[in-house]
Amino acid sequence: MTYHVIDAFIQFGFMRRSLVACLALSLSLTPLGVFLLLRRMSLIGDALSHAVLPGVAIGYLCAGMSLLAMGLGGFVAGLLVAMSSSWISNATRLHEDSTFAGLYLGSLALGVTLVSLRSSGVDLLHLLFGSLLAVDNQSLLFIGVIATITILVLAFFYRAIVFESFNAAFFQARSKRFPTLVHAMFMALVVMNLVAGFQILGTLMTVGLMMLPAITARCWTNHLPSTMAIAAITGMVSSFIGLTWSWYQSVPAGPAIVLTATICFLLSIAFGKEKGIFPIYRKQQH
Repeated sequence: MTYHVIDAFIQFGFMRRSLVACLALSLSLTPLGVFLLLRRMSLIGDALSHAVLPGVAIGYLCAGMSLLAMGLGGFVAGLLVAMSSSWISNATRLHEDSTFAGLYLGSLALGVTLVSLRSSGVDLLHLLFGSLLAVDNQSLLFIGVIATITILVLAFFYRAIVFESFNAAFFQARSKRFPTLVHAMFMALVVMNLVAGFQILGTLMTVGLMMLPAITARCWTNHLPSTMAIAAITGMVSSFIGLTWSWYQSVPAGPAIVLTATICFLLSIAFGKEKGIFPIYRKQQH
């Protein structure tokens, strides 16, 4: 039975590459999702996933199916939207989610328009919405580099990111420039990982692997390191089960992984030790 489950990964190289890519993304995406959750910015990841579309499309129009060009274009577009949103909210006193909404909707419309400029844009759509066959050695190296950079930066600036996530106002009062740099660096990491995930999951599905394991973990513990560990494990398990489901049931890989993560999320909402419905109900009964 076990051999039958892993048979596809043993026989086919592209399945192994897809699994390794998803495992690497699980290690880098889920901690970012935990910090977004702590900052009450859960939907910002979704907005940024739409914001990278015009940059990816411009990279495709300029250089064809070049991973470097599309990745660089997506990173610049996403970072531009993130920084513009922060600047506009500070200048106008609008809440940041309001400015994000306006900018990402415009970016999404622009991206769809640019995609339609070439009749062969269907190939790009496979990348934007995920394709199990799209992960080659170059893509795997690209994802590995982004995941490694993310983990190292999070480890080096862990205390600053935690401080800025829990008490941004006090951090800002203590230092004028450093909190802004920490916030910009963190948003850059989010954009980088969304761009890294568009090959295997698509830009619209990558945010699912970022946020669902983080919310799942939050249902089980209030301890930050434990939350990050549970989130990473949930992401990796969801990736393995989702890819296996995708292969044997012929469903798209990205949605299969995100649906698996959604099932973990729903089970945690029901039975999670800290935030689950049934444990809270039992405590209230006692």
